[in-house]
Amino acid sequence: MVVEETAGLCRVNVALGDRTYTVLIGRGVLRDANSWREVFPPDGRILVVTNAIVARWYLAPLLASLPETATVLVLPDGESAKTLASAERIFKALANARLTRDGTVVALGGGVIGDLAGFAAACWMRGIRFVQVPTTLLAMVDSSVGGKTGVNIAQGKNLVGAFHQPSLVLADLAALDTLPDRQLRAGLAEVIKYGAIADADFFGWLEHNATGLCAREPDALAHAVAQSCAHKARIVAHDERESGERALLNFGHTFAHALEQVTGYTTLLHGEAVAIGMLQAARLSAAQGLAEYEPAQRLEALLMAMALPTAPPPGLDPQALLDAMALDKKARGSSLRFILWDRVGAARIVDDVPRSAVLAILAP
Repeated sequence: MVVEETAGLCRVNVALGDRTYTVLIGRGVLRDANSWREVFPPDGRILVVTNAIVARWYLAPLLASLPETATVLVLPDGESAKTLASAERIFKALANARLTRDGTVVALGGGVIGDLAGFAAACWMRGIRFVQVPTTLLAMVDSSVGGKTGVNIAQGKNLVGAFHQPSLVLADLAALDTLPDRQLRAGLAEVIKYGAIADADFFGWLEHNATGLCAREPDALAHAVAQSCAHKARIVAHDERESGERALLNFGHTFAHALEQVTGYTTLLHGEAVAIGMLQAARLSAAQGLAEYEPAQRLEALLMAMALPTAPPPGLDPQALLDAMALDKKARGSSLRFILWDRVGAARIVDDVPRSAVLAILAP
């Protein structure tokens, strides 16, 4: 997958058969409407979905680039808002704004807003156009690209959802200037994932640039975002609906989603849970004889260099975590499926992992 660079603007094309959309990456791209305005039909209505925190910083610049008829819905912040009730609020806003099939939903925010707005767009009139405007690093490199949308229910994360590809992704790196340090580091966990599963050279680059990335060096962040989007675009192009290779993008996520569920989505950010989950997956790989222990040690060192957690919060019940994994979307019947690795840059799908082996990794 080629990253095209012109005058400080990176373009990554996501090709899905006869469908293609572009990820635009660069500082100030949100205000440069000339590079993306054609995505919006001239007569189509627009609903912008965001939250109060993001709206304070970025809603005005976005609206300045959209038609005056665009309407706005502001939702609560946080994973706890990623519910069917929030989706219903979007449906009502779509109805009140009279959006029909030529309308567009714009998701302005992090992964929660992107997943919610995308899910609503997938359902409204059986699917209307939507545009992702991610404002967190995690959303830029992961959730905004690839068309996965959904909401959480009490029984698990993202169990209700749809595949619905955006028409455009606008990743304005200037949005990272206002991102709290903890949120930035959480996004770096998903960046590490791409090196871990598919690109040992990129993993090595991250090891050498960990300090610069945490310090928000512009060139380092631009390279990390562009390479991550390019990797995801390549994988999604080969396997849009996760019937094979795309499952590799869930490296660490079976552990991570269980951690999030058991802690009530309040203790760990998603990227923090992924950091812990990737290390647990690496250790499980070694315990199963698939990999040496040295790659897990490298991963732990990189996570620590980026000030990411490497162990679950204390006091969690291993059996409760294992039970939460039973409803993981990668599970097959009563069998647990994990994404493990042979080494840095080479992941694989592994079925029928013994529950006793998983419990051994989960035990404090």
